[in-house]
Amino acid sequence: MSTQTLDTERLAPYLAEHLPGFSGDLTAEKFAGGQSNPTFRLSAGGRQYVLRRKPPGELLASAHAVDREFRVLRALADTDVPVPEAYLLCEDERIIGSMFYVMEYLEGRVFWDPTLPEVADNAERTAIYDEMNRVLAALHNVDVDAAGLADFGRPGNYFERQVGRWTKQYRASETEHSEAMETLIAWLPANMPPDDGAVSLVHGDYRLDNLMFHPTEPRIIAVLDWELSTLGHPLADLAYQVMAWQLPGDAGLRGLAGVDRASLGLPSDDAYVADYCRRTGRDGIDHWNFYLVFCFFRLAAILQGVKKRALQGNASSAEAEAKGALVEPLARHGVALIDR
Repeated sequence: MSTQTLDTERLAPYLAEHLPGFSGDLTAEKFAGGQSNPTFRLSAGGRQYVLRRKPPGELLASAHAVDREFRVLRALADTDVPVPEAYLLCEDERIIGSMFYVMEYLEGRVFWDPTLPEVADNAERTAIYDEMNRVLAALHNVDVDAAGLADFGRPGNYFERQVGRWTKQYRASETEHSEAMETLIAWLPANMPPDDGAVSLVHGDYRLDNLMFHPTEPRIIAVLDWELSTLGHPLADLAYQVMAWQLPGDAGLRGLAGVDRASLGLPSDDAYVADYCRRTGRDGIDHWNFYLVFCFFRLAAILQGVKKRALQGNASSAEAEAKGALVEPLARHGVALIDR
């Protein structure tokens, strides 16, 4: 079955039986964007819902973990991290061809361009970035034991595990030789910082366009796309967000390189990191360059998987092939940081 459509004839009776309050004729419309788990807006009986599913077809091991997304949404319901309400998880692939879950539909704003051109003034842009910072700190301050997530990740050095995981995933989806990726694969294990024991819930893809803001206020109402979440090192999320701003704003990368941030009310990297440290009780960050290089490598490895799925014909987005073309530029950005 295509990633662009849902079998509503099979889905509707299942939801009528298992989702309280569901009734009426069901329609489904795929949201634009998203390279991984296809996401649909469902409409029935005057109500709207969101459905996220694994893509059909052959998948990499441990990828597209919608069941983990569902679990973390449920766990965060009573915390300071804003998430949609998660209603229903279906692990029976016979219904629509793959596992899926249904969650609350929210009306809000999603910003795709980090310069925020649609925002009226600098004060609101400043407030939006400060809100991103506040929610990231709140996420990393979640008591994982109290939230029932103590077993949501494996113990041990998070970065060591992640480098191993994404090297393996990259090898499984490799389509051509990349000297830059080979350099990163060799450099990262050889320059691993000592494990400082810090463990928190990490989002894994915390960035502007995975956040939904209130329709009129600079307030996050939902953190979205939890597929890569796990227990890990909080600095991975922080470095991932800051890493993205090093990229150019063209060629699909949506970065802030060359942008006069002060003129737009956007914080410098140093100011953003300092605010995060204040909110999480850190005195500072050692080995910051390693974390940035790691994030370039990890994103390149993720997009290599997108590229392979596009070549196989089962990627979720029409933009998947273009995203795959970013693997080499991202790897080169990471290599360029090594000697700084």
